[in-house]
Amino acid sequence: MFMSNGKGPDFWSTPVTRSLVKSPDVKLPEMLFGYFIGPFGALLSSGIFTSFLNKYLTDVLRLDTGFLSALQLVSTLLIVAANLIVGQLIERTKALAGKARPWVLLSALTLSVSSVLMFIVPFEGAAKMVWIAIAYNLYYAVAYPIYNTANSTLIPVSTRSSQQRGVLASFTNVAGLGVMGVGSMIFPMLVSNVMKEDQNMWFLVMLGVAVFSGLTIYLQFRFTRERVTEESMGASHRAAQAKTASIGEQLKAVTSEKWWWITILFYLAFQCSGAMKNGSMSYFCQWVMDSSAFGGDWGAAQGVLAVLGAIPMAAAAAVVVPLSNRLGKRAVTLAGMVVGVAGGVIAGLGHGQIVPVAVGVALKCLGSAPAAYLILAMLADVIDHVEFKSGLRTDGLTMSIYSSIMVAATPVCNAIFMAMLGTSGYVAPPEDAAAAAAMTQTAAAQGAITAGYIWIETIAYAVCAALMLLWTVEKNLPEEQKAIQARRAQEK
Repeated sequence: MFMSNGKGPDFWSTPVTRSLVKSPDVKLPEMLFGYFIGPFGALLSSGIFTSFLNKYLTDVLRLDTGFLSALQLVSTLLIVAANLIVGQLIERTKALAGKARPWVLLSALTLSVSSVLMFIVPFEGAAKMVWIAIAYNLYYAVAYPIYNTANSTLIPVSTRSSQQRGVLASFTNVAGLGVMGVGSMIFPMLVSNVMKEDQNMWFLVMLGVAVFSGLTIYLQFRFTRERVTEESMGASHRAAQAKTASIGEQLKAVTSEKWWWITILFYLAFQCSGAMKNGSMSYFCQWVMDSSAFGGDWGAAQGVLAVLGAIPMAAAAAVVVPLSNRLGKRAVTLAGMVVGVAGGVIAGLGHGQIVPVAVGVALKCLGSAPAAYLILAMLADVIDHVEFKSGLRTDGLTMSIYSSIMVAATPVCNAIFMAMLGTSGYVAPPEDAAAAAAMTQTAAAQGAITAGYIWIETIAYAVCAALMLLWTVEKNLPEEQKAIQARRAQEK
């Protein structure tokens, strides 16, 4: 895929496509543009969708919760398949730009265009549901897998340095948390005060987001480099690797490694519970949390709650990587999960009162910071360990599974949450603002919302803490990486 024919200039050597990164080591411009600004713009629509797509579909388009639950569950199959396919396409891509970066460039078009289709909706009735189903899957089962799998693959192929990969993973995940902050802090006030149930306003806002995404993804493409991929570009080694390992061989390599399973299961629990929390947050702030201190404005209450949760995560960004370099990723992540469990218990026992909920959410977010910032670096360490044992690079496969979890977590958890709302008697607010402000939800609906926002994630963090007790891959990693490089040198 994307290979040069050897005649004339390579497409990837043109002034608009060649990498601007020349240093053999990771420097600040690469960190900033390639692993923060680029991912921030690319993931911005996803951050908004995670917090508000459910609310847009139920309260603006007035779609049935049963239809939405079925759509998101069925779409999950397409999402997982798409991520696995993209992962293998990346693994088989051989270009001067690398194997992941060409797909990053393609997503500048596909991701930005698909992110606005659900906000056009030119039809009514059954045709509207068909349009939403197609648009939903174009975003989640086509465009997003292309970007997210390629973006995730950049970390393990960027450098062999575990410490530098930790920094890049931290930058990327700070960007991801930043877009979640936009979705949970800034967007709620836009929705509650400006956009409301006006579909045209939703379209205009998302169109602006799409343009921003396309530009920042292109920046990311220009300010990244695949140093590990470049190791295999010597003539003799390329000939030896002409036949890419089959997906069966890659699966055998990763599934026979216990630390690979521990890391994937850890991320599955962490990401799915986070998706459930994010998808239920606006419902919790509107129907469960006491917003009287904000004049009844649940959007402002959600913004404040999000800020109080974001502050400890932002502060943690400055210390997580240094602490992990000194104490190890395992110890720092384990301690964070324990703090997260304590915060979840406090928030859950707060019964919707702003002070205990805010304190608990702040502690929970602080505890989640190490896992959020280090998960890609942890996966990169496992990929190197698998390469040491099997001789195979499994970046594409591992990151397609990682991306499948990341992308599929939102629709699956949204579908589950929609089912929880449907069975608990949730009623969408009427269009009349005064009537909407006066209504309440049943105790069962409030209980379902609280479980989605607080308790499911708290339990998941306890599971993650137990898994971290078993994760010790980093102990012998430096020696294994030296052995890999020595093997590479002999092959060239």
